[in-house]
Amino acid sequence: MAEPPRIHIPASDRADLERAVRDGGGVLAPLEGADGLVWLGGRPDELPELPDSVRWVQLPSAGVEQWVRAGKVDHRAWTSATAAFGLPVAEHALALMLAADKGIHHFARERSWVGEGRHEVRSLEGSTVLIVGAGGIGRALIGLLEPFGAEVIAVTRRGRDVPGAARTLAADRMGEVWGEAHHVVIAAPATDGTRQLVGAAELAAMREDAWLVNVARGSLVDTDALVEALRAGAIAGAALDVTDPEPLPDGHPLWELPNALITPHVATPPEAERRHFAERVRENVRRLAAGEELEGLIDPDGGY
Repeated sequence: MAEPPRIHIPASDRADLERAVRDGGGVLAPLEGADGLVWLGGRPDELPELPDSVRWVQLPSAGVEQWVRAGKVDHRAWTSATAAFGLPVAEHALALMLAADKGIHHFARERSWVGEGRHEVRSLEGSTVLIVGAGGIGRALIGLLEPFGAEVIAVTRRGRDVPGAARTLAADRMGEVWGEAHHVVIAAPATDGTRQLVGAAELAAMREDAWLVNVARGSLVDTDALVEALRAGAIAGAALDVTDPEPLPDGHPLWELPNALITPHVATPPEAERRHFAERVRENVRRLAAGEELEGLIDPDGGY
């Protein structure tokens, strides 16, 4: 019988992760001689030199662009938390879409009862939603949209069919559908190839009554172009949980625009983040012990 994988977790108060390692069939161990490392830090330069025994590194976040750019992702198996937080982030995206459709961003700022027609209100039912990036977040959002009868157009890197989507397009065909959607939801990973994926041309191609919803990374949207589009009324609005720059500075135009709805990168509540990350650790320890492919494997060539 094979020995259980030896997993190192740097000193922390994460008893839940220690339990996840044991539940997955592993044992806690010092870094020297460990098979795997569950890393909790956010900066690549804080990572210690890894001994040759380490064959798997679990990172704590879904976005790994800084780790790839720093050249840290080597021959070992590196995994991210991608898809682990899919449902909570999809919930937040849906909340932003509903808030936009129901005019909450306007009504919350009112200080007296406003008459009918002062602010436009519409239903999400039967609308068209373009989801750019159909990973864990995008697929979870498709499920949440099902009761509304929304038509979902999914965009993936290669255009493979996505369950629940009416249509799926490859990323290089995305320009064909910008003008169809009432909501454009950005849920793709941040890579060199997706930087400013949404720029002036894409915003100009959107419907005038469309909302841009970004729950991915701020770098995927050209902020200056977005501000201009919002000021000109080229699109109905933008609902953003992530921005570029981030944090969004005091006095930035996005804070003042009436058709911008901002939340400060809070899509995954801390309790849910801890719980889902522990589940990812448990499952990957189990897979490591069983010799199975790990969840959330990072593709250094793809940048995510």
